[in-house]
Amino acid sequence: MERQRSPERLVFFSDAVVAIALTLLVLPLTELVPELIAAGKPATEAVTGNWPKIFSFLLSFAVIGRFWFTHHRIFEHVRAFNGPLVVVNFCWLLTIAVLPFPTQLIGAYQSQRFTVLFYLGTLLAGSLCHTALLFIVRRDPAVHGDAEPVSAQWTRSFVVSTGIFALAVVVACIRPGFGYYVLLLLALQPLITRRRGGDRKSDEDGRDEHQQTATG
Repeated sequence: MERQRSPERLVFFSDAVVAIALTLLVLPLTELVPELIAAGKPATEAVTGNWPKIFSFLLSFAVIGRFWFTHHRIFEHVRAFNGPLVVVNFCWLLTIAVLPFPTQLIGAYQSQRFTVLFYLGTLLAGSLCHTALLFIVRRDPAVHGDAEPVSAQWTRSFVVSTGIFALAVVVACIRPGFGYYVLLLLALQPLITRRRGGDRKSDEDGRDEHQQTATG
């Protein structure tokens, strides 16, 4: 009989990688202090003269935090891991570990096409990994076991989020600087998901009512 493989160690390891990535994000900002002292500039220059680096740090911190929270919600439905789950999870961790690099690039080069596409492409890859994780958990009984099933609405929310990241990449190909603004749609993602879910439910209710009328 195959030994039950608990996902706890995988979750703990993932948490450690996320924590390290968050720490690496702030290092470029801490390096500004010795530079300001050497140049004889006031402390306020650390903020007023480095807003692109601060913006990139805050953006990536928020994105990684969102990814981490979603990752934990996924693993609430996991009772045992399998090979595909581990592989996709490590691919997701790769995107998290890499993210401090494009974050520093957008702080230095801001809206250059390569920099924006590299950054948004990394976010898209991370979102795709999350969506793949969710489908593995939802479809494999050996993985989700007796856990609460993943709802269709939650699955749609993952697909919508990935679509927003993909749209940001497409927009960045045309107008690099506007790619960041597309990410603001993530704030509307819950509303979009609920609206689509409500529309589908209304359609299903309408079909049921039509069938009842036809058979009545």
